[in-house]
Amino acid sequence: MGIKFLKFFIVTLSLILILLLISNAVINSFATDKTFSSLSEIPNNKVGMILGTAKNIRGGGSNPYYEYRLNAVVSLFKAGKIEFILVSGDNGSIYYNEPTTIQNDLVDAGVPADKIFLDYAGFRTLDSMVRAKEVFGLEQVTVVSQKFHNERAIYLAHKNGLNAIGFNAEDVSLESGFKIQIREYFARVKVFIDLALNTRPKFSGDKIKIE
Repeated sequence: MGIKFLKFFIVTLSLILILLLISNAVINSFATDKTFSSLSEIPNNKVGMILGTAKNIRGGGSNPYYEYRLNAVVSLFKAGKIEFILVSGDNGSIYYNEPTTIQNDLVDAGVPADKIFLDYAGFRTLDSMVRAKEVFGLEQVTVVSQKFHNERAIYLAHKNGLNAIGFNAEDVSLESGFKIQIREYFARVKVFIDLALNTRPKFSGDKIKIE
């Protein structure tokens, strides 16, 4: 019984590792040359979409992922690389509202309020990409997040008919962001599960034109 269980465990673990590696490789390969870290190199787009995250980490203190994404999208806007900013994030309760929090900080950073549009139903990266096309009518977009997140978002966008490139916000050190990096591997496997199941966003909604 013990030997059978050990064999089963080894086979199962091997399959999981293979899925992780293949999913990661496919997404990395597809996103090659589609993410940019330099303002001078990234093409212009009408809309830049910042992907939401919490402003503060649990236990207190600021979230560097949030800070770096905000800085990146502001720099894109001020450099004239985008005309409008779409903020896509979680608005799951009256106590937690990523889009409004980001909007307030964008305005404080000098972005005019009429250049900012909010997607309150960006609960997942999949939702953000699908809704950018189906609700906000976008055909192309510049996604703003850390590189690893941009790569996954770009792949999801492509599979849902949205042409996306990514502007890479500064990343967090491996030591500080180790859990996020590990979670990303499993999130990439989930991409292919969602595609196989034709998973849809939690909410659809009326059309909103960005102009």
